Amino acid sequence: MPTNEQRRAAAKRKLDRQLVYRQERAKKRRIIAVVSTVVVVALVGGGVWFLATHDFGNGDAAASETPQQEAVDKAENIPTELHQIPKRPQALPEKVNCEYTKGQEPAAKENTPPANGEQPATGTVGVTLGTSIGDLKLTLDRALAPCTVNNFVNLAKQKYFDNTTCHRLTVTGIQVLQCGDPGGNGMGGPGYSFKDEVYPEITYGRGVLAMANSGPDTNGSQFFIVYGDASQLQAKYNVFGTVDQDSLKKIDEVAKTGTISQSPGQGDGKPKTPVDIKSALVAN
Repeated sequence: MPTNEQRRAAAKRKLDRQLVYRQERAKKRRIIAVVSTVVVVALVGGGVWFLATHDFGNGDAAASETPQQEAVDKAENIPTELHQIPKRPQALPEKVNCEYTKGQEPAAKENTPPANGEQPATGTVGVTLGTSIGDLKLTLDRALAPCTVNNFVNLAKQKYFDNTTCHRLTVTGIQVLQCGDPGGNGMGGPGYSFKDEVYPEITYGRGVLAMANSGPDTNGSQFFIVYGDASQLQAKYNVFGTVDQDSLKKIDEVAKTGTISQSPGQGDGKPKTPVDIKSALVAN
């Protein structure tokens, strides 16, 4: 027959065990809560990242990866009339100062950034992109964006665009072909950036050549050719030249074969017919 003292000792041991058990359960609940919070934050952050980068910028990896279930969207109602190229309401000085700032991300392909300093703001430069669908003829206009033209010419002369692929084609709403990332996934750049050369009067349409970016003053090497409608775009992408009608017709055929989208009707992804840039030759 246990004594009162023995019963009290047994009860105390039982209480101690219960307290330890409760503490362990509470600790586990806290760990689960913290892990759950981290997972939710990560998912929300990923969603924000996708929305923020799902534009004509350096960073649209989702649009450039082949989805598990391919949905091919084809361009329809492509305008045939060339867009009127906007002019600056006030001409730039004969020379402007250009600065190219080294970034934190490494270059997607080895290159030497253009030298900082004054660049002419008049005259045009012809560039021919030799591609898998034929030659694409570009005319770069310094009066529109002298620092952008200087940058594009510098990269072309270094063969930065050679043996790269145009990673993105959009066929719905906005109709553009985007190129200029040596990695071919929409995430790469030259390892430096330069400021925007935009103005409110800029509009976009068939034949316009413009820079892609991931926000203000983040221009690098990615660019896009507007082959159809792009009236929805805001004036935040440097227009620095034009593409001729014969070249646009070649891109039209690519757009008609479609883009590989993540879901039917999205109209944004890799072109089903690859557009590979073999060379970029600058006219003397």
